[in-house]
Amino acid sequence: MSLIKTIVAAGVAAAVAFPALAADISGAGASFPYPVYAKWAEAYKKETGNGLNYQSIGSGGGIKQVVARTVTFGASDMPLKPEQLEKDGLIQFPTVLGGVVPVINIDGVASGDVTLDGDTLAKIYLGEIKTWDDPAIKKLNPSAKLPSQAIALVHRSDGSGTTFVFTNYLSSISPEWKSKVGSSTAVQWPAASGIGAKGNEGVANNVKQTKGSIGYVETAYAKQNNLTTTKLVNKDGKAVTATAESIAAAAAGADWSKAPGYYLILTNEPGANAWPIAAATFILIHKQPKSPADAKIALEFFDWAYKNGSQLAKDLDYVPMPESVVKLIRQTWASEVKDADGKTIYAVTN
Repeated sequence: MSLIKTIVAAGVAAAVAFPALAADISGAGASFPYPVYAKWAEAYKKETGNGLNYQSIGSGGGIKQVVARTVTFGASDMPLKPEQLEKDGLIQFPTVLGGVVPVINIDGVASGDVTLDGDTLAKIYLGEIKTWDDPAIKKLNPSAKLPSQAIALVHRSDGSGTTFVFTNYLSSISPEWKSKVGSSTAVQWPAASGIGAKGNEGVANNVKQTKGSIGYVETAYAKQNNLTTTKLVNKDGKAVTATAESIAAAAAGADWSKAPGYYLILTNEPGANAWPIAAATFILIHKQPKSPADAKIALEFFDWAYKNGSQLAKDLDYVPMPESVVKLIRQTWASEVKDADGKTIYAVTN
């Protein structure tokens, strides 16, 4: 198995193969956290010599692969409910917090020039608001120069945790969206003219290439691709920008200790500074892994990331998990992940 590192920059993907190592870790799933996992993997390999083979295939694919035991761990931005974890013999734990941000491509419009709210965003994706100079958008942006250009909708075509987070937010705001579309990793998009794209990478590329378009991506992809982002009106009625600070504000009230299986949804949280489409991203691993040795190596990687990867996460506008939550996660590893003889695979001492 070789370490495969895909670098996404300005919409160009490059694969770099490294010499095979016995201690390579296999994982697959969400594209939402891929930029930070890639940075962690690069630093971890330099420090330890151990590699990571992570396939950025979307949350739906990651869940399927870990359940099928074809990878050591899966990754998903849609947390599995406790009963599903129990059924499949899995645990899950959050690695970082991030945000989903609307991105647009309108000539002469810069990041932060356009403000949207949840209801307007839902109507855009319902196909009810069709042009950028629609009265609903102009009302939110009285001083912005918005063209009479048709809105080109870009959405994910694969099973996506980013789509789950985005549609969960829209469902929390718009009863019409909730009843007609709902919230899942894959939905039936109302507007037949929408452009489907694979991965956060694909949505970013399509928005960048399509004039008049709107899409939704994790904030790191907006930053890496120099995409134009919008502000959003949050639950407190404040227009906010997606930043590490506003994402952290959305998670300020989260009590992970009272969340069975770490199941927490962080969309549309209260707070004057809270970004309304915030989310944690999660790792899934078997309680009794097929290869205890591989599971131990994977947990060592994430333990290293919690200890040493915070600045790398912050550089990409992710928010590291609080130390109090990391302590809970390590306790979960020690008590839940065991070999066939019931012995703890990774006994964390700190």
